Amino acid sequence: MAAPNHAGKLQLALLHRPLFPGTLPEETVREGESRLVDLDHESIWISYCPMPEDSHEPKQPGLFNSHHRLATPVYPWEMLKIGGGTPPMLTRHGWMIVDHGVHEVDAPAAPKHPLCDSAGVMILAKEQPHVIRYRSAKPVLEPLLHEERHGIVPNVVFPTGIDRRDDLGQPDRFDVYYGMADSRIGVARVLVPELLMSYL
Repeated sequence: MAAPNHAGKLQLALLHRPLFPGTLPEETVREGESRLVDLDHESIWISYCPMPEDSHEPKQPGLFNSHHRLATPVYPWEMLKIGGGTPPMLTRHGWMIVDHGVHEVDAPAAPKHPLCDSAGVMILAKEQPHVIRYRSAKPVLEPLLHEERHGIVPNVVFPTGIDRRDDLGQPDRFDVYYGMADSRIGVARVLVPELLMSYL
């Protein structure tokens, strides 16, 4: 997305989560409940690439020279790791992303340290996308169906695609396409409300 950076300059913005050795959820969960979140390595970041003033094309694709931590794991459903999901979509409230979070589930019959991937919603300010206007405290999509709980990787819903349904005359409706246990593709509906009910 093209948006002003923290200094107000129009730049190409990229949401990402860096990967580092030892930060996979399967690795961090072994460290126990007293483990501190590694804010540098387990967060969603926003980075900016300069753009010419008269164009929306980057000067040098891939030359991201400004990096800022956007969101860190806060809620139980995302405590092991959070990351991006769908591309940002502009809504009446700002840029909406459907992100994902990983947490450990307490299932006596399951293998040791079973993990669960769920999805939440974040709204970033339209003119300042490094500012979070809304963040769901609970997942908006979690593995409940058999196809989401059983597959190549169990207990996974992983949002990756999004489609605004202007074609149906419903600009506040978004269809979200997501991976189901890494073996199927599902679709869920998100309706953007007229008002944001809470902040963080």
